[in-house]
Amino acid sequence: MNPTFTTNDFIRIASTVAEHYGFDPIQQISKDPLCRDCPQTRTSKATAKDRKKDALHGLLTNGSVAYCENGWHQLERPIFSYSLESVPRTGEIALSLQVFHVEKSIAEAVLIQAGRTLLSELGFADHTVYVNSLGDQESHTRYIRELTNFFRKRIEYLPLTARELMKEHVILSLLHLIEKEHEIAYKAPNPLEYLSDTSRKHFREIIEYLDMSDAPYEINPLLLGHHECYSDTLFTIETENTEYPLVIRGGRYQNFMQRHTAAPTPAVGAVLIVPERKIPTRVSRPRLPQPDVFVVHLGFGPRVRTLLLVDELRQAGIPVLHAIATDSLSAQLREAERLGCAYTVIIGQKEYVENSVILRDMLARNQETISQDQLHKKLKRSYATTS
Repeated sequence: MNPTFTTNDFIRIASTVAEHYGFDPIQQISKDPLCRDCPQTRTSKATAKDRKKDALHGLLTNGSVAYCENGWHQLERPIFSYSLESVPRTGEIALSLQVFHVEKSIAEAVLIQAGRTLLSELGFADHTVYVNSLGDQESHTRYIRELTNFFRKRIEYLPLTARELMKEHVILSLLHLIEKEHEIAYKAPNPLEYLSDTSRKHFREIIEYLDMSDAPYEINPLLLGHHECYSDTLFTIETENTEYPLVIRGGRYQNFMQRHTAAPTPAVGAVLIVPERKIPTRVSRPRLPQPDVFVVHLGFGPRVRTLLLVDELRQAGIPVLHAIATDSLSAQLREAERLGCAYTVIIGQKEYVENSVILRDMLARNQETISQDQLHKKLKRSYATTS
């Protein structure tokens, strides 16, 4: 039985969830004067052939085109964008989430958290996160060398198609074997064993986030993507509804960005395609309440706790703002001040250990340390009073 949400339901829920986690529509980001008055645009060299390689009709790698066409290279800040698009040929509706200028693992964590929240809101509470990593260029080189040697030693057992694909790239050969569920695929080298120290740390942080969030997850070394598209982390979030399965696919594609824009740009994205739902002629953005709460973090643990707190406040009906990818405490506080937020919630290392927060009243200029349970009640009471 198909879920009962309509296309309009999906648009409303997807937009609300995306914006709650800090993603802005492409058009909104492009209104920034630095983008609007950009003296020199960049050009993405991505072709129709390139777009086929991400296995998502080009919706993920379309991010490189949006980045260039809208002059986002002028922005030094982290960019979180979302768009509701039509899948080529089928016309089905898709949500695309993109993060630029963020090298840290929090980018993947936000995408996974937003994706899980979206699926739950759509009625798919039972889902699993699958993750893998191909690592950076150093890791990738070592892994490809081992995989090539592994296949060469078993060349006589490889199907003809797999042998032919090896001439183009060994990853394509492995992807073919995985698709055919060939036994050699399950004996192939594990890419996680060849990660550099930097890539291993990045992947370990993502696993720590999944552990902290109690997300159901599995590490799947056979979760791969086209070698010209993806590097470092790959992930999927798959529902357990067999009659109407939904899958969110994502990963880092900064190597693709550099190859097609001639500039090193950290980039990671995720896409959800909704079967049997056509995108309407006009997609309107829902009007969301203005948040009065800004959540500030300091450090890796507090950063992850902030992401989980954002979700808890969403469930409590309290809209929030945050700068989850920003490291500087003073920069986050200045942003809260600039936006005119009534309250700032601060999580430092001490608060992270004690499961507490500092609640700062921006108007009265005072603050207090309270537990997170107290925070929910206090903010909800305050929000109900001002709404």
